[in-house]
Amino acid sequence: MSDSALASTPGFAEWSFPAEAGAVRTARTLVRDTLREWGLDSVTDVTVLLVSELVTNSLRHATGPIGVRMYPRAGHVLQVEVSDPLPDPPRERAAASDDEGGRGLQLVALASRRWGTRPGVNGKTVWFELSLPPREPGEDT
Repeated sequence: MSDSALASTPGFAEWSFPAEAGAVRTARTLVRDTLREWGLDSVTDVTVLLVSELVTNSLRHATGPIGVRMYPRAGHVLQVEVSDPLPDPPRERAAASDDEGGRGLQLVALASRRWGTRPGVNGKTVWFELSLPPREPGEDT
């Protein structure tokens, strides 16, 4: 992948994208392919949608690289993080019915188990958790 760096091990994936329009499409593709490879088809569509929203927010407001990290955690939870160099946390707002934007964080809040932000050394991370279906004994993530 020429426009993204990929570090992936079973059950952990991390990418970095330049702040360019193609980042959203590339992030969606990588997330979708990785979740299918991990056998997490049941959360693929919602994860792709939420990552797309957060990467789009980063593109609108930040000028540096955008990071996406994803890994399953104990307790049947998928942790997904989107980072950018802008230190200001995103603000959830109420969009009017005719607004073209402003619903991304509402979507994240409604579709995820939990979500939040945390400051980083160089910017911030917006994260969300999705509940995963129970795995069969002996199944690997």
